[in-house]
Amino acid sequence: MEKVKIVGVAEHFNLPWHLALEDGAFLDRGIDLDWRDIPEGTGEMCRLLQEGKADLGIILTEGIIRSISQGNPCKIVQEYISSPLLWGIHVAAGSDRQSLESLEKERVAISRKGSGSHLMAFVHAQERGWDPDKLEFDLVDDLEGAIKHLGSGANAYFMWEHFTTKPLVDNGTFKRLGDCPTPWPCFVVVARDGFLGERGGEMKHILEVINTYSSEFKDIPSIDRTLANRYGQELDDVREWLGGTHWGQAQLSEEKLRKVQDRLSALKLIEEIKDPETFFWP
Repeated sequence: MEKVKIVGVAEHFNLPWHLALEDGAFLDRGIDLDWRDIPEGTGEMCRLLQEGKADLGIILTEGIIRSISQGNPCKIVQEYISSPLLWGIHVAAGSDRQSLESLEKERVAISRKGSGSHLMAFVHAQERGWDPDKLEFDLVDDLEGAIKHLGSGANAYFMWEHFTTKPLVDNGTFKRLGDCPTPWPCFVVVARDGFLGERGGEMKHILEVINTYSSEFKDIPSIDRTLANRYGQELDDVREWLGGTHWGQAQLSEEKLRKVQDRLSALKLIEEIKDPETFFWP
């Protein structure tokens, strides 16, 4: 049985995948799904897919659309999280900055070029009326790198998922100055073209399994407590996150694809608007 290599972030959004793996639901379909956490996020996952080191990824929508537009041989298979992602905007806890307005000329700490922390910095700047062309970046690899970078006295701000970083705000590592939600569904399931061409039947089985688990996820008894325990979250925070998070089981719409491309194009992050066939499977 040949492995299917899948990558994603070690965050609460992906618990349905782990529950399905723990239940042996993919093995029951004859699929050996091999999950790997990628703390560096979307930019690194795009690279792994492009180099054939991963078959599937659970990736931020804006990041993979940009990557595919730039030639990454992958396709969006379907939405995974159909609600927006809430990006917290953080500085070091000891910083004297008290408002988002104070960040206009500051550097931005990002995990990778092409990552969500990179692309959403442009979106956030545009929404605040700042000049996105003047943004300057510090590469910090991942959340741990951001903790060290901001804690070392770097006068940068860092954007990361609100609830993932909430414990770091609570314990005095970060100070959150505000939030920036994505203007589109935040996560999609992506597969490289070679995998889809050779093993499209397995892809359909994988989707059937995860869509069953994700559609029933909120109905699992005490799922809020399970999430809180597994991801080190406060129960009230988990309940707030669950209330605003929705799992999708259908393909991303052409309208939403166009919305992402239009924004990336306006920010000069892609060169042209491409047809849906460039991005969607089948």
